[in-house]
Amino acid sequence: MAGMCVALSVVSHGHADMVQALLDDLSQRRFLCVVHVVLTLNLPERLPVPPATGWPFRLTVVHSARPNGFARNHNVAFTHCQEDFFCVVNPDVRFLAAVDDPFPALCRAAMQAGVGLAYPMQVDRHGQPMDHERTYPTPLALLCRYMGRAPARRVDWVNGAFMLVQHTIYRQLGGFNERFHMYCEDVDWCLRLRAAGYTLAAVPVPVVHDTQRASRRSPTHMIWHLHSLLKLWCDPLFWRSVRQNR
Repeated sequence: MAGMCVALSVVSHGHADMVQALLDDLSQRRFLCVVHVVLTLNLPERLPVPPATGWPFRLTVVHSARPNGFARNHNVAFTHCQEDFFCVVNPDVRFLAAVDDPFPALCRAAMQAGVGLAYPMQVDRHGQPMDHERTYPTPLALLCRYMGRAPARRVDWVNGAFMLVQHTIYRQLGGFNERFHMYCEDVDWCLRLRAAGYTLAAVPVPVVHDTQRASRRSPTHMIWHLHSLLKLWCDPLFWRSVRQNR
């Protein structure tokens, strides 16, 4: 589709089975907009096996010399892309067979004046909505979430499991902030988009996100998460945006 060529960036941390399932989804559905997939192997693992007819898109495999964080991996992937749109997709995302190709609608939304990011609805494997749209993670907001209190309905940021952005905007903002090794890169990205005058566009097309919630199980991931939150809270831009969006 003219003007709607999409490059997908997928990072695997030893998730070969998930990657295979995701690429199989893309191959079977034949999404015409998706012309390029950049697969970053953050850890050594087996390569995905193409269908008998070959991949219906160009596949670029990037091997990390050492494990990198979310921001660094996707920024490196971006250097391999020249397509109209750059789309970050987690390996645990699946596309629903009963739903039409989501990419044309996402591209059209991302092309609207003033839009910096388009994203789909995320549902779990049972079709229940996920909490991918959130308010800024202030200490008070996180305490409310921990106590089970209903969060504010305002959407300040969306998680990085599925984000589609115009190539020119990603380049303009310099990509994800590599100061964040893991966690809060998506918060910071949405923060910088909004500070640059862009909006976030929700598109009513569902995708399945079988989230892993590693930070709730791994002490290392919990430390990374807390460290990233502290960096976020030390950024004057974060608190300025919080005040502006009350």
